[in-house]
Amino acid sequence: MNRSLNRSLLLGLAALAVIAVFAAFLFRPSKQAEPAEQAAVEPQALYWYDPMMPDSHFDKPGKSPFMDMQLVPKYADAPAEPGSAQDADGAFRIDPRVVQNLGVRLATVERQALTQRLLAAGVITVDEHRIEAVQVRAAGWVEQLAVRAVGDPVRRGQLLASVYSPELLAAQDEFLLAQRSGDASLKDASRARLALFGLGDAQIRRIAARGQAERRVEYVASNDGYLMELGARQGAMLSPGMTLFQIASLDTVWLAAELPEAQGAAIKPGDAASASVAAVPGEAFAGKVEYVYPELSGATRTVKLRIALQNPGARLRPGMYATVQLEGAARAEALTVPTEAVIRTGTRSVVLIAEDEARFRPVAVRTGVEVGERIEVLEGLSEGQQVVASGQFLIDSEASLRGALDRLSAPAAESPQPMLDPHSGHEGHQGHQP
Repeated sequence: MNRSLNRSLLLGLAALAVIAVFAAFLFRPSKQAEPAEQAAVEPQALYWYDPMMPDSHFDKPGKSPFMDMQLVPKYADAPAEPGSAQDADGAFRIDPRVVQNLGVRLATVERQALTQRLLAAGVITVDEHRIEAVQVRAAGWVEQLAVRAVGDPVRRGQLLASVYSPELLAAQDEFLLAQRSGDASLKDASRARLALFGLGDAQIRRIAARGQAERRVEYVASNDGYLMELGARQGAMLSPGMTLFQIASLDTVWLAAELPEAQGAAIKPGDAASASVAAVPGEAFAGKVEYVYPELSGATRTVKLRIALQNPGARLRPGMYATVQLEGAARAEALTVPTEAVIRTGTRSVVLIAEDEARFRPVAVRTGVEVGERIEVLEGLSEGQQVVASGQFLIDSEASLRGALDRLSAPAAESPQPMLDPHSGHEGHQGHQP
């Protein structure tokens, strides 16, 4: 009986041991996944979106219905999505694959000497320094009028009019008497009197050579040009001081141009200019800024300037419209960036600095003159930095989608550098300045 009891006890203990081993195996802690296995797990995309239209979400990948580009996945705080939060200095990170899809183009901050070139419109006018008035100095009558219409061309030495004047006829007789008297002082005085009446040296010599007074006094043109004003007609009576003709020379002409108020300070007398007109296509007429008028036009808010142009062959005619290119003096070397790299919000100008292929930082800058496709940067950047020249708004859209630009609208006093307003969007961009 004792032997049967011992055998039963041993069998019970063995059963308990088997049960204990089975329970330990069944309830043992599960083995953690290896780090490599965790890294291999593909993060789950919340949705897909078009960077150009970030507010529209899609439940599967594919091509965007808005633009010719693939949809981009949006992940939930996954380690594979680098730095979606904004850094302490205002910079933010975007997946390099997304940056590549956005077509971002970078440019280098360079130091250049800019020469400002401006375009303006103007009108060809008469060179007022080359206008000559022909007036009578004694009473008389027009007996012969050689030029009878305004606009007629005249040549140097050409006869304009012949005038009969009793006073001039008497002065000629006195001159001839002085010539026969042999008194040198009397001769000089009588010659001077004829010159004061407007007779030319050639006519005085002719009178002295013939020894006879001439009934008509001739008025001739002193320069080539055209008749601007005709003050008398054939047979008209003349009084002293009356203007017979006004003659304008076209050897040189003026170009009256106007510049906006903001550009007026860039041009000064002596700066080079080049004009073109529709009547002479393909040819430029070189000149210089002769004068900048001191007054500003109240109606157009423009500065008026005068450019002297040589006019060989009189091809430039008063009244023609012209396009003029002005070249100001070269400025000292300054930092410059492409004009398209500057985002203008209306209250500030901002540039996105590319610190690496995935990290961008917005910086407020102070800009200067804009020349061609480059703009001067007075403050905010350093030489050699990389800035985003295209795709800024796509980056802005991507960063705003993640909430990375929330601090960009903070006041400048709270940040080392003023940041871009995240709500400025595409409407704040003013593009190239005219």
